[in-house]
Amino acid sequence: MLKGRSILEPMDMTTAELEEIFDLADAIIDDPEKFAHACDGKLLATLFYEPSTRTRFSFEAAMLRLGGKVIGFSEPNSSSVAKGESIADTIRTIACYADIAVMRHPKEGAPRIAANNTDMPVINAGDGGHMHPTQTLTDLLTIRRRKGGFTNLKIGLCGDLKFGRTVHSLIKAMSRYEGVEFIMISPEELRVPEYVRKGVLEANNVPYREVKKMKEVMPELDVLYMTRVQRERFFNEEDYIRLKDRYILDLEKIENAKEDLMILHPLPRVNEIAVEVDNDPRALYFEQAKNGMFVRMSLIMKLLGIEVQ
Repeated sequence: MLKGRSILEPMDMTTAELEEIFDLADAIIDDPEKFAHACDGKLLATLFYEPSTRTRFSFEAAMLRLGGKVIGFSEPNSSSVAKGESIADTIRTIACYADIAVMRHPKEGAPRIAANNTDMPVINAGDGGHMHPTQTLTDLLTIRRRKGGFTNLKIGLCGDLKFGRTVHSLIKAMSRYEGVEFIMISPEELRVPEYVRKGVLEANNVPYREVKKMKEVMPELDVLYMTRVQRERFFNEEDYIRLKDRYILDLEKIENAKEDLMILHPLPRVNEIAVEVDNDPRALYFEQAKNGMFVRMSLIMKLLGIEVQ
């Protein structure tokens, strides 16, 4: 069903297709050796025009653990991009060598340009402050493995909700499930953009509240999704310094939280989660990072049309 397609945003996949991806990811987690040669002879191209640790490493680890190989760049100045080559020409050239490509780019819509210029599957690994669909797959797999599904959940989103592409992607994906409610915790300057509020939440009649204090809503939450304030998205350094430490999650703030609260974070963190929280059983962000590799293994197999019996 997904073979040969590009994945540019969460809505590119139906809920049924998401379940297929998660079922395969669960199978890989249960028996990784069974899939160790699934992508023998296949090549993944990683085109990272922006810094990345987890996303790039998890895609590379995913392909290598499937038996495939990886080529690409993690710094555009080391490629022909530095000479002024267009995205269209870059992807056409890469398609001569690779079977599937992953692209991260600071400009919104860049992966779509790439996908429009090749028949090779292209995966958006983050485009500016827009979307990050494979982080959303990671988040959803983690929630499904702990909660058993996605319905009737109250989800708190905290921090940089304006520029946080992981937040925008998660809202889009979760808006399709019944009984989901969002509580959005941010300063006025970092509220969720209007195109997400009106175009996704209100258009789908998804209930949401916007608040400025974390502690007052903590007892209600089933999931708390923390985000960092991203220096690289700010034009004004003074604004970044003023807002960067506005929300810091510590043990005192989760005293009255549910015992089965899930604390998630797309990482990297800076100061927004105190290290003391790491040993709390509700802190799942490193498990979340590991799930990212497994769900990307599943996605690569699906887009390449590979099945293991």
